[in-house]
Amino acid sequence: MQRRTFLTLGLVGTAGLALAGCGFRLRGFDAPAAVFDELALAGPDSDLARLVRERLEAAGTRVHDDAERVLNLGQPEIRRRSLSVLDTGPREEEMALIAPFSVQRASDGAYLLDQQRLEVSTRYTVSDSNLLIQDDLREEARQELREAAQRQLLDRLRSLAL
Repeated sequence: MQRRTFLTLGLVGTAGLALAGCGFRLRGFDAPAAVFDELALAGPDSDLARLVRERLEAAGTRVHDDAERVLNLGQPEIRRRSLSVLDTGPREEEMALIAPFSVQRASDGAYLLDQQRLEVSTRYTVSDSNLLIQDDLREEARQELREAAQRQLLDRLRSLAL
């Protein structure tokens, strides 16, 4: 009887690990949680700022100018460099997004997070034999970097809210 119970638990555990390994996620498990009740977003208009605003609002944070905390998001900078030695054939490139930010109280201007910096990077391969897809690969890399930067920013804001 104990052997049957052990085998059943082993089978259930193996199935759970297999589902976790293939990327299965429960609905709502990865849903964004509200960082703050309200937050003001200041800085230049950019794709990253629009994405951060959308994600904050989707998480239940009201984004408006009269909030007690202000997220100052600087202009993101994208750097691209070649990691390959040769200029012909398949080449590996690295793209990095760097964005300064800070968080301060609106009432007295005190910084809760002073002059922080987000930095994320990704690698991709381009080839001279397929010139038409190079721009698409670079745009996908930019989008991936914006997504990673906004996740990193929201994680840092969550640690501040605790």
